[in-house]
Amino acid sequence: MNQSQRDMMYMRRCLQLAANGMGHTAPNPMVGCVIVKDGKVVGEGYHQRCGGYHAERNAILSLQGRERQSALEGATLYVNLEPCSHYGKTPPCADLIVESGVRRVVCCNDDPNPLVAGKGFAKLEAAGIEVVRHVMEEVGRELNRRFFTYMEQRRPYVILKWAESADGFMAPQGNKKYWISDSYQTIMSHKMRAMEAAILVGSETYLADRPQLSARLYAGEQPLPVVLDRRGRLSDVPEHWLHLRCESIDEVMRILFERKVQSLIVEGGRQILDAFIAARLYDEVIVFRGMGLLHAGLRAPSIPAVSKNRVHII
Repeated sequence: MNQSQRDMMYMRRCLQLAANGMGHTAPNPMVGCVIVKDGKVVGEGYHQRCGGYHAERNAILSLQGRERQSALEGATLYVNLEPCSHYGKTPPCADLIVESGVRRVVCCNDDPNPLVAGKGFAKLEAAGIEVVRHVMEEVGRELNRRFFTYMEQRRPYVILKWAESADGFMAPQGNKKYWISDSYQTIMSHKMRAMEAAILVGSETYLADRPQLSARLYAGEQPLPVVLDRRGRLSDVPEHWLHLRCESIDEVMRILFERKVQSLIVEGGRQILDAFIAARLYDEVIVFRGMGLLHAGLRAPSIPAVSKNRVHII
């Protein structure tokens, strides 16, 4: 096995560790770290929660007491995102790496955050540390697609979600109540809610269903409930909800970006879903398809052919 193959092998492990933070790190990215000395893994860690230690610090702290320095001296550190170079809720990881004695750093993705954006690598190289970049870059971008969308496009990563019958209807004729999803799909929907930062419906859905927009059937974080009330019809929205009275989808994106909402599920009715589709402000579509037939009623949205690679049927 050559050096390039070894780097990819340890980077895969970094990405595995990083994924453990799914649903807990936003608005921070998911990051894993592996420390290798003399062909052996001597330390591992990942960013577990926003506000907690970063992956690099957790990996270094995983080394035991007096043996830590000897294990780090001359080691290679693998991390899937450029080490931070600024003070936030924790000290800069680039400084920690420089002080540790590590002599080589292998990284997957550059950090687009303007507070970092190459400054982390510059600190490492100025200290004489060899830096290898862009190992498994596309895999890393896919894992942290929410973070990269948020930073590069200045908006949340948007997931459109709805349930439809086997023949493509969202609801039967006459506004009758009809439950399309089965119990498994309902639990999967709540798991999905726990993985994302916020969930949005329109005023029509709010008035008709009084949804909770919670992840109550799955252990995890609770999303921020958002209601888009373009006509100003609602007066009883709970205080913990975000009540948006703006007209434009672009304005919705701006407000959510400023509130550091990294990802958004749009669970609204047909009108809201069509508005996001028309504005081309979505990144992924998830459809919960039931087994029953409705034959008539409210048709499910139509997704442009160019988006098919991001459509998931459950």
